[in-house]
Amino acid sequence: MSLKIEISLVLNETKVEASVGVTESALELLRREFDLCGAKLACGEGECGACTIIVDGRSRNSCLTPAVDLDGRDVMTVEGLWTEKGVDAVQQAFINEGAVQCGYCTPGMIMQARYLLNRNPDISEAEIIRGLEGNVCRCTGYKKIIAAVKGASRIQEGSPG
Repeated sequence: MSLKIEISLVLNETKVEASVGVTESALELLRREFDLCGAKLACGEGECGACTIIVDGRSRNSCLTPAVDLDGRDVMTVEGLWTEKGVDAVQQAFINEGAVQCGYCTPGMIMQARYLLNRNPDISEAEIIRGLEGNVCRCTGYKKIIAAVKGASRIQEGSPG
């Protein structure tokens, strides 16, 4: 029997509670307890970015983040970017640019792009490239992903995408 700890957090703008194992990762918690499967388990070592979430405004690898560390935190997953108004500017730009192929890395890429744009809405191409270094895509060659992040910046500004 493993030790469980009760935590509460704000998940995608909704206050929630959960009972988590002391060795459970945030990724495991999100998938098990909340059926949020956007963040993917790929490397399990924090090297690929497929599991990227935003915790208190900072991007994190959910595979390496202990679930107990989410207690009292504000957590955003790719599922939380969609609102009644529609998709987030980053999601729309990924659609516009065709910045997906197999789609496995896409949620993590979108979350890292959202984090980058939250920090710097007028981001340069060099900053995009540097900011996406921890997110691996085996299919696209990154050109459309970089274009999507640039496009999201324009959408946010109200310019034509």
